Amino acid sequence: MKECRDEGGLFTSAGPMKPAPPEAEKIAFMGGINATPLGRPDHGYRGRMESPSGNRTGSHTDNRSDIRDFLISRRAKLAPERVGLPSGRRRRVPGLRREEVAALAGVSTEWYTRLEKGHIGGVSEDVLEAVAKALLLDEDEHTYLLALARAARPARRSSHRRKDVTIPPSVQWMVDSMTMAPAFVRNGRLDIVASNALCRALYAPMFDSDTTGDRGCANFPRYFFLDPGSHDFFVDWEEGARATVAMLRAEAGREPHDRALREIVGELSTLSPYFRTLWASHDVRIHHEGAKRLNHPEVGRLEMTFRLLDLPLPQRAVHDLIIYAAEPGTPSEDRLRLLASWTAPPASPTQPVRPLR
Repeated sequence: MKECRDEGGLFTSAGPMKPAPPEAEKIAFMGGINATPLGRPDHGYRGRMESPSGNRTGSHTDNRSDIRDFLISRRAKLAPERVGLPSGRRRRVPGLRREEVAALAGVSTEWYTRLEKGHIGGVSEDVLEAVAKALLLDEDEHTYLLALARAARPARRSSHRRKDVTIPPSVQWMVDSMTMAPAFVRNGRLDIVASNALCRALYAPMFDSDTTGDRGCANFPRYFFLDPGSHDFFVDWEEGARATVAMLRAEAGREPHDRALREIVGELSTLSPYFRTLWASHDVRIHHEGAKRLNHPEVGRLEMTFRLLDLPLPQRAVHDLIIYAAEPGTPSEDRLRLLASWTAPPASPTQPVRPLR
């Protein structure tokens, strides 16, 4: 099976692939997505842009723009009535004012203003907890804010970029043993790095897509936003697209120095206006599980549930094990069984002899 690796670039079984141009990385991670000039073509890269530090690898990425945009977006989404404040008629901006958030968090307006400008590295977790409570952040948003704070600390900024790890054979054996349930392992960039035969049959349109062929492994964000066929394959495409971007945003908060992640976000920000819009919303999601509805080209409509399990691996690698199942006694179960029968290995020509007891 082909494998996604990042040891200073993207590798497939055919050899190293050319990284995305630095301009895409700058647009995606340095706060430049909203600043993309109107009327600019969405395909192709022009020129060469450097980060303010002049570092082309992104190993010292300044995440203040992410912190600023995240806090501003959460404040703008919070209606005054939700925190017991009058809405009033003189509000010139949506959501709460800075001084209102500061009062709810128990800090000065000047201090919160500085925090909203991205100066978060030396802030204690107690203060961040107060801000998260004032903004009514959900669990995923709360975790994301803490991740941004950790990434902003000087010791973290100087840390080495995370390296991918090879999936242990025992994990692949475990996935392969699930013959009646589609199962796969997904990394933080939403690459499928291990899968069983039924998963590959279920997601055949994605595995066969050009977005997979040019990288050597299937990637959910690239399939969603760069392959028009995904709109027909995913019944709930809009919901899935939003969840995909939100999970990618959460990973960017955890690993701001991940070069391969920067390349994916930069590519999609350049080629997909809708991805760019969703990325700029700063919505985050860490765990995504529930229902999945697919229009499979061979067996038709499939309605399944899926669960996500954390898969601890060395070197801080973030991987999830995802398992799908159809409700027993439903047409979807029958169709999934049919799909499984097509992927089953051929039966042995001779039956094994049962040992005598």
